[in-house]
Amino acid sequence: MFSRKLTRPIAVVATAIAVGGGAYGIFAATSSSGSGTASAATAKVIPFHRGQPGASKVVGQVPQGWSPGSGTIVTGTAANKAEAAAVAAYAGGTVNRVVLLSNGDYNVHLIGVNWPHHVFVNTDFKVIGAE
Repeated sequence: MFSRKLTRPIAVVATAIAVGGGAYGIFAATSSSGSGTASAATAKVIPFHRGQPGASKVVGQVPQGWSPGSGTIVTGTAANKAEAAAVAAYAGGTVNRVVLLSNGDYNVHLIGVNWPHHVFVNTDFKVIGAE
């Protein structure tokens, strides 16, 4: 029978293995090559550095009339496709929401990076711009 002295270290090791495996799975899923939806003109993600101002940059096309906070948060298959296109073009951030804009395009909102914060995806699920 196991002694109580061994129970805690075994639990700690098991937890570390589970967390490490989960982190590897997430990394592998988000860093795999995409389906070619990103254009050659897209730029790299600029990492987030606490206490430093964010980069201000626009690449490609920002939907006309778009303003932060506009649109409707969506989920489901279309949102998943928009998220996949955005992550394929700009890997490195974390998607916290997908917003359907009034013109039918999607705004994929990234956090954890200075730039891009908004990735715009059209109705064909191709990245058209970033801000």
